[in-house]
Amino acid sequence: MVFLVVLWATAAMSVGIQSRRDFAGLEQRRRKAVRLFAKGKSQAEVARELEVSRQSVSRWYADWRAGGASGLAAAGRAGRMPKLTAGQLAAIERELEKGPRAHGYPTDLWTLARVAEVIEATTGIAYHPGHVWKILRQKLHWSRQRPARRAVCQRSSNSPVGAQNVHAIHQ
Repeated sequence: MVFLVVLWATAAMSVGIQSRRDFAGLEQRRRKAVRLFAKGKSQAEVARELEVSRQSVSRWYADWRAGGASGLAAAGRAGRMPKLTAGQLAAIERELEKGPRAHGYPTDLWTLARVAEVIEATTGIAYHPGHVWKILRQKLHWSRQRPARRAVCQRSSNSPVGAQNVHAIHQ
């Protein structure tokens, strides 16, 4: 299975398939279409030469006719702008490094709900605890840590013989 994915990725690169997020490459392709339109090429010829759909070329042509070459300029980044700035992320990380007890929690364990409360207290921006994990993992590069589990009762060498059955009660 992994071999097939690598094979497909290698084939895709050799054919010229680019990332969907390569905004500079997409704009360069639209500029090339403008040059071809200016030379008098038909929409079908442009679509074949650039290896794109006729629908895309038709949309580019309409935008070019309406606004010239500037009508095909890149629109900018895709998606919603992030709510947290780099400075806010750094402030959140400083607060989290202080530990949960510094924020009034009774244990040394961070939970997503606790982190969400610290984020809101630090920045004024509220996040659902389910989204906090994305911030921790993708933006702050934190990983999940599980505390070591300890036995509820441990038998020591000096405990009475009857104490060995205590484990069965707690299991």
